[in-house]
Amino acid sequence: MANENTALVTGGAGFIGSHLVDRLLETGMRVVVIDDLSSGQLKNINPKCIFMHGDITSGTLDSIFEKEKPSLVFHLAAQSSVAISSQKPMLDASTNVLGTLKVVENCHEHGVKKLIYSSTGGAIYGEPPELPVDESTPAHPISNYGVSKFQGEQFIQLYHKLHNLNYCILRYSNVYGPRQDGNGEAGVIPIFATLMQEGKQPTIYGTGEQKRDFVSVHDVVKANMLAISHGKQTVYNIGSSVMYSVNQIYDLIKEHTDFAKEALLGAPRPGDVFEISLDYSKAKRELEWEPEVAFENGLQETLQYIQAHS
Repeated sequence: MANENTALVTGGAGFIGSHLVDRLLETGMRVVVIDDLSSGQLKNINPKCIFMHGDITSGTLDSIFEKEKPSLVFHLAAQSSVAISSQKPMLDASTNVLGTLKVVENCHEHGVKKLIYSSTGGAIYGEPPELPVDESTPAHPISNYGVSKFQGEQFIQLYHKLHNLNYCILRYSNVYGPRQDGNGEAGVIPIFATLMQEGKQPTIYGTGEQKRDFVSVHDVVKANMLAISHGKQTVYNIGSSVMYSVNQIYDLIKEHTDFAKEALLGAPRPGDVFEISLDYSKAKRELEWEPEVAFENGLQETLQYIQAHS
């Protein structure tokens, strides 16, 4: 029997997961976190949650479900770097495919009321013919990461068909905000800002004209909270529909940080989508969600956080 007031957050020490944990605790929920700290950080963990250090592919996950019996599961734990997914495809598939299947199987076994899955709108659609893309656009991922996240979605949808698992899938564009790690492989904003702060020249891969749709972590958390009571057995794009090029981002951060040097140039990276933006009208209609944080404001907040914590 599921414990009505308990939520499990996989990857709850990570950038997005830790913000979600804070919000869930504010609403009075009992929150359990599993994180292997491969990209999440101890400093992000709210002391009011129950923290288990472990991997979602391990027996730790099974014992958490057995003992805590969560009614709600937010699955955010993932290998989230396109570059690493190209270099280490087995690691990517192990975490994103097998790890997700293990989460899904436990949700089914333990009678979880709803699974909310953090997926990617930035990588699943590949290079679509028209922008912005809506959820009816076929998935054509061009990276291992995009494939592995889409396979996670397929397992979730299959478990609904076979076992009536209740779910909501959220496909994020490029999420940014406080706590995003500038020393990691993903997240152009914190990577550029952290290097500039240290007086080092960031590298732009390719022409820098690649365009991305950015969404604030605060808006992503809001989408997750709305998905608790809205959106059954469906997929939502969570983005802004507005694109900025990598060169524009570089110039904006340069301006904010008074950094004088130009970027170093690197070869294009395999698996990187050239242009993507998401149509969020379905989320607006059904989830009653829309992005509220203006990019300039969100960028300023992120840069202030990096300045204060570097």
